[in-house]
Amino acid sequence: TGFIGQHCLHYLVNEGFEVHAMSRSRHKTGVDDDGVHWYLTDLFNSGSQETIVNEVRPTHLLHFAWYAEPGHFWTAAENLQCVSASLALLQAFGEQGGERVVMAGTCAEYDWGQGLCLESVTPRKPSTVYGTCKNALQEILSIYSNQFGLSSAWGRIFFLYGPKEHPSRLVSSVIQSILRGETARCSSGEQVRDFMYVTDVASAFVALLNSDIQGPVNIASGEAITLKDVVERIATKLGRPELLKLGARSTNLQDPPLLLADISRLKDELGWQPSFDIDRGLDETIAWWKEELKWS
Repeated sequence: TGFIGQHCLHYLVNEGFEVHAMSRSRHKTGVDDDGVHWYLTDLFNSGSQETIVNEVRPTHLLHFAWYAEPGHFWTAAENLQCVSASLALLQAFGEQGGERVVMAGTCAEYDWGQGLCLESVTPRKPSTVYGTCKNALQEILSIYSNQFGLSSAWGRIFFLYGPKEHPSRLVSSVIQSILRGETARCSSGEQVRDFMYVTDVASAFVALLNSDIQGPVNIASGEAITLKDVVERIATKLGRPELLKLGARSTNLQDPPLLLADISRLKDELGWQPSFDIDRGLDETIAWWKEELKWS
């Protein structure tokens, strides 16, 4: 039921997987209309997860769960707990005969001073607790897989947006402010980033799970766009460009000027292509927020 995971279910079912999903949501129990089997548990409840894994005996594992509170996750101690809990889940999966696992990584594992990020070339030099913990988990996953003959891949996510995103994230917050007729205060927005619509992220992860590709794969669009361009498009689409105030917030001096993914593995080895460009993705996101705010 997380931001990415909830969008994966449709693709998993369409690919013919029998889907068993773990969630903290008490609204998700039993078998839903799409045939997804739901289990109430928490990442940090390793005993419960081990029981579920032993009961289901899955052949494939797609793992997203992590502490992701905006503004806090970069430095939170919960990142350490997430590593431990993820390893417990991995071990339970491997011990009961699991065959293929894909876990979610992050561009924050890379040395952000490099700008362009290529899996086999760009040094990994995380500067945050979050990035360090994700990087550590990836290294252990690689060692575990080699040692015990497990097929595994690691999807490094860059910048994503779309329906059901946390309301305080950039795209969501700007859309909400303008829809409410409020000023959307942003930095100068000169930073260049790599954005991908959330359902494309989900689709890429399911394709990766359903392949035999090993190791890290960048999950991104491979297209550079400034934050300024993104928020200006939002304001223009909503017909209220005067509500966008660039430069009203100071730019974080720690922000790298460029973060862009090389997606050769994603395109050439996996043979995957996105369905949404930035304009279509923003249109879908705006439409979702209009409905959400109408009923809130």
